[in-house]
Amino acid sequence: MKHCGFILFTVFVVTSCATYYQSNLIFNQEFERGNLDAAYKTLQNESAQANTKKRLLYFFNTGLVLSMLGRYEESNTFFEKAYLFGEDYRINYLYEAASYLSNPMVTPYRGEDHEHLLVLYYKAINYLKMKNTEDALVECRRLNTRLQQLSDRYQSKEKYEHDAFIHLLMGIIYEADHDYNNAFIAYRNSLDVYRNDYARLFGMTEPPQLHTDLLRTAWLSGLTDEFEKYKSDFQMTDYVYKPNEGGELIFFWHNGLVPIKAEWGVDFMISRMGNMVYFINQQLGLSFSFPVEDEKQQSALAGLQVVRVAFPKYVERPTYFANAAVNANGNAYPLQLTEDVNRIAFKCLQERMGIEFGKALLRVALKKVEENQIRKQDETLGAIVGLFNAVTEKADTRNWQTLPHSISYCRISLPEGNNDLHFVARTGTGREVDHPITVNVQKGQTTFHTFSSLETAYTGYNPQY
Repeated sequence: MKHCGFILFTVFVVTSCATYYQSNLIFNQEFERGNLDAAYKTLQNESAQANTKKRLLYFFNTGLVLSMLGRYEESNTFFEKAYLFGEDYRINYLYEAASYLSNPMVTPYRGEDHEHLLVLYYKAINYLKMKNTEDALVECRRLNTRLQQLSDRYQSKEKYEHDAFIHLLMGIIYEADHDYNNAFIAYRNSLDVYRNDYARLFGMTEPPQLHTDLLRTAWLSGLTDEFEKYKSDFQMTDYVYKPNEGGELIFFWHNGLVPIKAEWGVDFMISRMGNMVYFINQQLGLSFSFPVEDEKQQSALAGLQVVRVAFPKYVERPTYFANAAVNANGNAYPLQLTEDVNRIAFKCLQERMGIEFGKALLRVALKKVEENQIRKQDETLGAIVGLFNAVTEKADTRNWQTLPHSISYCRISLPEGNNDLHFVARTGTGREVDHPITVNVQKGQTTFHTFSSLETAYTGYNPQY
């Protein structure tokens, strides 16, 4: 029985210490190798996750894999479930209370801000690939609502509250529906966010293609003053709108993979002054304080000097390819960066680290109070509780890990009919990988194509990862 108990405890420790990435290792490895059929089969075998606290991530991953497999309707079924989860999410205070006695992994994963935007991006792209512009416009309006909610949530100018790429996407969708006035407004909003937010927060400027998109839709909308203004602003005084005799291709490149959440431990010194308890880490310049009114809790905390707290952190997976282009009709069209998902992920976590620190410290403090009170009654039981608390002290390492590191795009005018293209990706050392692609273009219509490069420059999957 002692051996059985030890084995069970060991299994519990290993399971509780695993990150979200490690707990889904088989799926992650299959996906990263491009074995999409195998990755989807693994998801099917783990369909019970749809009824767990990881349900949102299950919807995300299943929708994305199905989209990459070209099963767009099925993909959108799962993306719609993810969207509705975000719309209907309500804090379960029982789970929240339980998280303070164990760790935040006991609560349902609610998703990051950018994840809730990108699920609608994928949903819209699925519809566009199915030539269903009407439903893509529905997702466009949903995106606009989500952007407004994001903007209303934050006040600081240093926070991620607007998304330039999503505005750009809305412009592309409106233009594909020949609604040039709304397309111009969306493109203009995108330009404003690139220049006012992205340049400051991410060191990123607008893609040059956006300049042409703005001028074209200004002209087609009859906005002469705006047309002349932006020609001057972009130093494109020679620009003249020319109708396209064939159709157009919008090509999106999903490069690499987003960072993975891991955890890091921070030691805090504890001091008391009156009914206030202070947690201090001088090396990191961190200081947090909490009022403690209960005398028993004050007494329990008085014996503490140092506590170790687990927090989430991101581990970047650098891209393998540095740039790419689409070769068509003897011309090379560079893929232009429009969304740095990697930097946005880091920014979203940074924005709420104050909240994360506060919740984690309160969690550890409550655990220690419980442990010390039990030790006064029973030293052995108190030691067991202390060991359990140490094992269950864990950061929330969940995130949508199959998203791309970045998204780039280009717009190409092509003749009607089948067009043989070449997607060429280049590494930082100049190595090229060429993928032939055939797209069918209809006169006066916009065709959409995506290409995902799942390779990353990250090596050595270590246990922390």
